[in-house]
Amino acid sequence: MKLDAATFLLQWATGGLLFGWVTTRRRLVSLGYGWLIRIVFATMAAGGAAVFLTGDLSAARIIAALAALGCVAAAAVALAVSVQRRSAGVKGREEVRAARRARVAAMIGRSGDDADDAENGPEFPPALDLVAPILGTVGLFAAAQFAGGPYLLAVARLLVGAVFLGSVTDAMLLGHWYLVQPGLPRGPVKELVAWTAAAWPFEIAVFLWPTGMVQALNGVVADGYHGVLGWIWIGCAGVDDRTRRPHLGRVARALLLRGDGRDRPAVPCDPHRVRHRPRRPRGIAPVADVLAATGAMGEAQAKEARVRFAQPQLAGAGRPLS
Repeated sequence: MKLDAATFLLQWATGGLLFGWVTTRRRLVSLGYGWLIRIVFATMAAGGAAVFLTGDLSAARIIAALAALGCVAAAAVALAVSVQRRSAGVKGREEVRAARRARVAAMIGRSGDDADDAENGPEFPPALDLVAPILGTVGLFAAAQFAGGPYLLAVARLLVGAVFLGSVTDAMLLGHWYLVQPGLPRGPVKELVAWTAAAWPFEIAVFLWPTGMVQALNGVVADGYHGVLGWIWIGCAGVDDRTRRPHLGRVARALLLRGDGRDRPAVPCDPHRVRHRPRRPRGIAPVADVLAATGAMGEAQAKEARVRFAQPQLAGAGRPLS
C-alpha cells in the first residue's frame, strides 16, 4: 500500500468530521467548536480533492475527487446552518448551566426561577454533520482501488485509519477547547479518548495484516530507511500498553481529571468554618539562598531578605508588611 497525499487528506478529514458529530450530537460543547471542526477538516478535504484532480484521472480518482468535493460542500452547508441558527444556542449546554444556576440559588437561599426560558428558534440538527463523513467514506472506498495491495486490506486500513486519526485529532482539539469553554463536563473528551483506545488495537491489527509491518521488520519489504520505520512503529504501538499501567493512569487522572476523576456534587460552604489565613509569598527564601551562595548578595542582606519576606501579607497586597 502506497502513501498518497490526497487519500491521506481525505482519510483524515473523514475521521475528523465523523468524530466532530460524535462530540456535538450531545449538544454540550459550544457552537464554536463545531465551526472549528467543520472549517479545519473541510479544508483538508478540499486539499485532497485538489490533489486527486492533479494526478492521472482514472475512474476511481474521479469518484474519490467528487466524493471529497461533496464532503467539502456538506461541511460548508452544515457550517452555514449552524451559523444561521446560532441564536438557538446549544440545548445540552443550556440545561447544564440552568442546573448549575439552580444549585447555586439553592445554596444561597434564592429563587432560581429568573432564568431566561425564551425560545430562540430551531436548534441545529446534529444529523446534518453525518453527511460529510458519509461522502468521505465513499471516497475512501474509491481510493482503495489505487492505494496498492489487496483491495480489502486497503479498505480496512483506510477506514480504521480514518477512525483513529479522527478520534485522536478531535480529542486534542477538544482538550484545548476546555480553555475556551470553562465548566464543560469531562464526558465529551473522555468519550473521544475511549474511542481512541478502542480503535488502537484495530489500527495495529490492520498494519500486521500481511503484507504489513512483520514483513517490513524481517526485511521482506524495504521501508526505504533500513528498517528504522518498523522499529518506530513498534515504539508507537507499544505506548498504549504503558498508558494502561496503574501508576501512569493515576498520574494522568490526577493531572487531567482533578484527583480521582469523579464528578462530586457541590458542598455548601459554611462561612463560620472558614479559616482566613494571611498569604505568604513563595520562592523568596530559595532565591536569597542562591544569591548568597553565588556572591551576588551578602549573607547579611540574604538574612534580612528572608526575615522581611517571611512576614505575612494581606490578601492582594503587593508588598510585605513592615
